[in-house]
Amino acid sequence: MSSRSQPNFIIYSKEYCPYCDRAKALITQQGWSYSEKRIDLDPALYQEFQHKTNQARTVPQIFYNEQLIGGFDQLYQLHTSGELARLINTED
Repeated sequence: MSSRSQPNFIIYSKEYCPYCDRAKALITQQGWSYSEKRIDLDPALYQEFQHKTNQARTVPQIFYNEQLIGGFDQLYQLHTSGELARLINTED
């Protein structure tokens, strides 16, 4: 059994969001897990989203261990540069 904990990603998303789908696919392809919070289904989640993202207007907004990564473009940039894997591996 591995002592390595699963990455703690949270994705704020909504229906019909291609970039949300891409973010979820990228995280899943790496073998990591995520929790999805659909802001279009719950007004309380929308308020939480606004507070945690400093009034962001776009989704997805992705967090790793409570730290805001940003949207899909930022996630993809961290992934392609290798920074995302390094971040996760240093927190094992």
